[in-house]
Amino acid sequence: MSEEAILTMEDIDKSFPGVHALDHVHFDVRSGEVHALMGENGAGKSTLMKVLTGIYTKDSGKITFEGREIEFHNTREAQDAGIVIVHQELNMVGDLTVAQNIFIGREFMKGFRIDDKKMIEESNKLFAELKIEIDPRAKMSDLTVGKQQMCEIAKAISHQAKVIIFDEPSAALTEKEIEDLFVIIRDLRAKGLAIVYISHRMDEIKVITDRVTVMRDGGYVGTLITKDCTKEDIINMMVGRVIYEDPKTESHVPKDAPVVLKVEHLNAGRMVKDVSFELRKGEILGFSGLMGAGRTETARALFGADPKTSGDIYVNGQKVTINSPQDAVKHGIGYLSEDRKRYGIVVQKSLTENSTLASLENYMNGAFINKAEEKKITEQYIKELATKTPSADTLVVNLSGGNQQKVVIAKWLVRNCDILIFDEPTRGIDVGAKNEIYKLMNRLASEGKSIIMISSEMTEILRMSDRIVIMCEGRKTGEMDISEATQEKIMDKATRDIA
Repeated sequence: MSEEAILTMEDIDKSFPGVHALDHVHFDVRSGEVHALMGENGAGKSTLMKVLTGIYTKDSGKITFEGREIEFHNTREAQDAGIVIVHQELNMVGDLTVAQNIFIGREFMKGFRIDDKKMIEESNKLFAELKIEIDPRAKMSDLTVGKQQMCEIAKAISHQAKVIIFDEPSAALTEKEIEDLFVIIRDLRAKGLAIVYISHRMDEIKVITDRVTVMRDGGYVGTLITKDCTKEDIINMMVGRVIYEDPKTESHVPKDAPVVLKVEHLNAGRMVKDVSFELRKGEILGFSGLMGAGRTETARALFGADPKTSGDIYVNGQKVTINSPQDAVKHGIGYLSEDRKRYGIVVQKSLTENSTLASLENYMNGAFINKAEEKKITEQYIKELATKTPSADTLVVNLSGGNQQKVVIAKWLVRNCDILIFDEPTRGIDVGAKNEIYKLMNRLASEGKSIIMISSEMTEILRMSDRIVIMCEGRKTGEMDISEATQEKIMDKATRDIA
């Protein structure tokens, strides 16, 4: 690793109307290093990278790249100079081939025609360099998320990148795909590339990075050498307070708590095979398992989002028919999808419009919506959930990930659902916002709400659950009280075909 920085950002300042997004921030990265950029949602990490790559114009400060001061006016200029972002939300066109995606906008031409053969050849060279096997002729939509991520990296390399920014690269990857990603990143580092790695996952930071820079509230907090610091050091810098992540040691649910939801022999598609379980009043029931275990599919079949082929559902002892989400909501069941932007919120609508989305009929006066009542209930939950927003009229797209998640929760609380399904409730949100979501879930459970929590994070399962259901390949393979649960026991059940 070079001791000289290839890229330096000094005293970067950026304001938007009503928001001081970057407050004299410093950041640098060296050739042959992986430098983590961390901070809570809304800390300014993405804004800083958008200033670097020309999406935003800085108000003041200085950017130096390869010894000369630069300022890009768009991402194309940044790419041409060798600074490329691999986005969390992949920017690929599903209907085009892999090769067409890699060279989109800069296709090889043969006269007036696109030279597909040359693009396939060049793609194969890139994949050979990265030591990965992907068919350049395959349709992008046919690849797994992990393989699509590899294509994004190949695309970055094709720009002769010298600095690659990875924005939450592992958020949607399996453990095996993350290992593959790390092999590639280490190889890029060995070849002298500078890597900026944005992530909320503490364990990854310790494994893959050389230095860590922490931001908070738009400002620079400090830079640490990864091997010389602890996870707690980084968290304290990020949130300015100590956060404890101790696992739960015993269930908080009374032994005589009534069963509010009973599912018997649920079958749906290929991924839900004869699943049965019970949920008690005030309980947080964790659903654990590897990617593709069928946890989300079970939740969606229960909620009526996907058709079930057989099985019985009982709510408060009464057998119910749930063929659609409307049926589920009618019976007091709310569902927070793992993909909140697709299924949970309408990002171009306000907090008020989103909060009352599932219970709009309660705010109608004839053909008109009672705006005052809508706003009143929204402001109540903004206060109750400690949602950070300028006002109830703010568009949800302008909120951080953690605060968007709170809007989804508010939607179901406004609807007064007693059974809440939280599918990956803290995916893509930072450690501080995670802690707030955890506190909120515990409070809801203590007030008598019942929660099914699907999570791929073992620490989250052990910290939050009163009882744990484990799935593998569409089947329930185990169930245990939190008092007897360990990572080893859960993984043993998660890798078995059947209990």
